[in-house]
Amino acid sequence: MARVKKGVNAHKRHKKILKLAKGFYGSKSKIFKAANPAVMRSLRSAYAGRKAKKRDYRRLWIARINAAARMNGMSYSRLINGLNKSGIEINRKMLSEMAIYDAAGFTTLCDTAKKALEK
Repeated sequence: MARVKKGVNAHKRHKKILKLAKGFYGSKSKIFKAANPAVMRSLRSAYAGRKAKKRDYRRLWIARINAAARMNGMSYSRLINGLNKSGIEINRKMLSEMAIYDAAGFTTLCDTAKKALEK
């Protein structure tokens, strides 16, 4: 049986890693041995970053909603509680957008939440 050498497969694997390392600084974009750990680290960071992005956006929306709610005389937690009690289901992204672009509509929601909390 013929001996199988790994030259072709190793070359493919090296090319794949070096393609991912394009734009890295110095030898990390040219030399496989330097590029491999850099690519692995960058892929790990990208995965974590996709998860963190969701958390960061939610924190931003909550901060915006809280600021707008306080302009209407209530806190974020009381607003959310009032909206839940009044049966209004609206996500934080849309609440944030309303707070920025539709102040009158947001004020109406705040009034509705206040009435629901008084009951």
